[in-house]
Amino acid sequence: MKFLVDTDWIIKFLRGHQKTVAVLSRLYDEGFGISIITFSEVYEGVYRFEDEKRDELEENFRNFLTGVQILNIDENIGKIFAEQRAKLRKENKLIDNFDLLIGVTALYYNLELLTNNVKHFERIENLKLRTLSDFSNLLQSVSTTAQTQDKDG
Repeated sequence: MKFLVDTDWIIKFLRGHQKTVAVLSRLYDEGFGISIITFSEVYEGVYRFEDEKRDELEENFRNFLTGVQILNIDENIGKIFAEQRAKLRKENKLIDNFDLLIGVTALYYNLELLTNNVKHFERIENLKLRTLSDFSNLLQSVSTTAQTQDKDG
């Protein structure tokens, strides 16, 4: 496993955002996981809807989770969280606890965090971040392949 996927990417994926779907589809074989925090945040969004829409969203999320590892929080992650939070507090740069837990989960497992929320996560020391724009070469090859298929088809 190489990547931890943040909530914003999953939401875009579930909404069918073409570039996000393309990147995650290409990275699937390299392996990625999500934090139990991300799992809970996405489910909160699912539960905001009623009946059929909720069922559809839950099914889509469950399909997304196929082959994706859900990483729990343990005492090691808790200690890293406490250390980072104390450091950020001293620097007067605190971020949301959920974001910090997601970030330190990536740190603990030595994963690159796929997020577009750079503003908060860049405050976490030694955290490797990747945004959608970091995959422009990958997206160009997807676009070129799609154009070639359109011409051939």
